[in-house]
Amino acid sequence: MTASAPTPYDQLGGEAGVRALVDRFYDLMDTAPEAATIRALHAANLKSSREKLFLYLSFWTGGPQTYVEQRGHPRLRARHLPFSIGARERDEWLWCMDRALAEAPMPDAIRGALTERLHGLADHMRNQVDVPPG
Repeated sequence: MTASAPTPYDQLGGEAGVRALVDRFYDLMDTAPEAATIRALHAANLKSSREKLFLYLSFWTGGPQTYVEQRGHPRLRARHLPFSIGARERDEWLWCMDRALAEAPMPDAIRGALTERLHGLADHMRNQVDVPPG
């Protein structure tokens, strides 16, 4: 019997690794001026947001299915429709996530794959048409 290949969840360091990634992401969002617009879309207390992202990323990277068990299908775009998300919000979210990923210990290959997938996912969350100034 052969062991299955490690999941991205495993390569991130499992629960502790995903939790550290999410905490760094939200610490950046909470303090960096580069994330002020997206921070304003969140509640004053980020505890609930941290937990939701932790559960989602755990599920999304091949870890425990707790997110789906508690909340059902992710339906991320539908869940984000109440928020105005344009290129600026996407870019600020990615600014935080890219830095959190860069600091997290993981194999470079998984970092690259996660970065690529998260960039696509963040762009998919856009629900506003950005009109150039002028």
